[in-house]
Formats: sequence, structure tokens, C-alpha cells
Amino acid sequence: MQIVPLSPGSPDFAAVTRLWADCDLTRPWNDPDADLARAVDGASSTVLVARTEAGDGTGSTPGTASGPPGGLVGTVMAGHDGHRGWVYYLAVAPGHRGTGLGTELLRAAEDWLDRQGVPKVMLMVRAENAGTLAFYERLGYADQGVSVLGRFLDPELQRLREGAEQS
Repeated sequence: MQIVPLSPGSPDFAAVTRLWADCDLTRPWNDPDADLARAVDGASSTVLVARTEAGDGTGSTPGTASGPPGGLVGTVMAGHDGHRGWVYYLAVAPGHRGTGLGTELLRAAEDWLDRQGVPKVMLMVRAENAGTLAFYERLGYADQGVSVLGRFLDPELQRLREGAEQS
């Protein structure tokens, strides 16, 4: 297994967003393709992908994921504002869960953030996702005693979000 940064323009983009959907990480008001492009292109963010050896991108640039999508089994997105690092889209293909891959991906994101000089890592877990919350707690994450508030700057996305809350 190798965990490497996703390259801009990688043919893996579709496989990454498909994995996110398969892992129930996407929501109608968040465009996963746009999220992925912003993170891969951003100076203060990255997307790390886990590949099986069979799909390791042989012939591609060493240390990057720009090879064929067949071996993609996990992802994690990390970004920072200089003080707080954030982790998003930690996804492990169903056939690879329970193998420690989720922990490896999280630690790889933490290592990336540490190399950026970020002193603290944050993440958000949906309130109904008790299993994921327990996973992060086992790895030393704790409720920080804050509420995350937000709103969309695009009125159409805000309507989508509000509509989902009512259903």
C-alpha cells in the first residue's frame, strides 16, 4: 500500500469522487468535483490517496498519484489556515475497512499538516455518525467544546441545504 499526494489533472479524479459517494461523504449542496479541484490546486491543501500495489501508477512521477485508477482504495483531504489544520473526506473502500488503512490515512494527513508548521488538527463529524466519532476518539481526538456554524454565500446552495434539513 502506498499513500501519495494526488496530482493536478490526475485521471483518478473520478475514482476519488466515486469513492466519496460510495462512503456517503457527499451531500447535494457540496460539489465533490469542485472540492477536489480546489484542494489539489491549493497551496495550503492536499489530497492524499491510498493505492494497492497493483494500481500504484507505475510509469508516473514518483511520489504522486497520476497513474491508473484501479488501485485506489482510500483518500484523505487536508488543509490549513496557518493555525488550524483540517481533515476532510477520509474515505476507505468497504473491502479495506478494518485493516488500519483509515488510521494510516489520518496519520499521513497529520504528518503533512505537521510539515506545514500547523500546530493543531481539527475535523468535523456529522452528529448522526457515532461510529466515525468513536474511530476518531480512539485516535486521540476529543470534542473541542465549540460549535461549527456556517452558511453558503450562494443562495441556491443555501436553499438546497435548508431543504435537506426539513426532509
